[in-house]
Amino acid sequence: MMLKKTLSIAALAASAPVMASEWTQNYYFENDLFANTDRSYTNGVRMSAVSPDVTSYLDDPSVPLWLRRANTYLEPFYPVPEKYGEEVKRKFIFTLGQQIYTPSDSERTTLDPNDRPYAGWLYAGFGFHAATANKLKSVEFNLGIVGPASFAHETQDFVHKIRGIEQFEGWDNQLKNELGLQLVYEEKQAWRWDFSDDLGYDFISHYGGSIGNVASYLNAGGEMRFGWNLPKDFGTSALRPGGDNSSPGATRTSRNIGLHGFISIDGRIVLNNIFLDGNTFRNSHSVSKKHFVADGAIGIASTYENWKVSVALVHRTKEFKQQGKGHAFGSITLSYNY
Repeated sequence: MMLKKTLSIAALAASAPVMASEWTQNYYFENDLFANTDRSYTNGVRMSAVSPDVTSYLDDPSVPLWLRRANTYLEPFYPVPEKYGEEVKRKFIFTLGQQIYTPSDSERTTLDPNDRPYAGWLYAGFGFHAATANKLKSVEFNLGIVGPASFAHETQDFVHKIRGIEQFEGWDNQLKNELGLQLVYEEKQAWRWDFSDDLGYDFISHYGGSIGNVASYLNAGGEMRFGWNLPKDFGTSALRPGGDNSSPGATRTSRNIGLHGFISIDGRIVLNNIFLDGNTFRNSHSVSKKHFVADGAIGIASTYENWKVSVALVHRTKEFKQQGKGHAFGSITLSYNY
């Protein structure tokens, strides 16, 4: 019911014909088979719709009345850029996603006290962007379910069956059903330099945090990009909350094609993580998490007219004390303006 309602909200917002600029659709796919493993954070998918610019979250007549009324309750959370003298672009974000986590031993049917729990997270989200030319602030609310109702077991079995991969046998031990809530804030700052009309580089810093029973953390990091006809967005889209920042149609020159490489890092001070700590209000399997985790990524991205695609290899440091080594996975993102 929750998913049907969220999808209908996204569809209604996307169908509003009065908003003037462009919608952006982002599609994310992350899987560790790209790194020749099948464990830990093993799969993630996310779809998001980022609205055209609006003059106000509350008063813009192009925003559907029901959405303006709903936004009156969220006014204390609106992201507000610090430089009021600059033009501010405001957008809405609608998301739907799923993440899957497994231990390493696919054949074991009993709990492994030295490995992470089986877990899935199925969620929908709604959020706000407020951006100037070089600064972006984002607030996002995620609501979903952890446990069997996330359909993580069924999703993994379906994909493994299609691909002829052995199935994991311990899903009966996954975390129990629990409603998941998450409030995320993230701020990005871009510094841009050009060697010539077409060739340039930039650095995009970010910091923020999350609070909720799914995950609470503080995070910070940055991304360096170098290439031809860099887009005027805020970095490579990431599946993590706060990552919906692509803008394929906005480039630094009039050319409609570009290519660039990037490296990025994100560090997190973790207070709680349900996928390691286990269920919040019920007894379940858990492991001793590490309180500092970092992701490093290297990849390549290309823009063509209204399209942007990026491919990256991500390495994540150890997330819990019993973990033998870090984890790697691949990431593919496709964005489209229309």
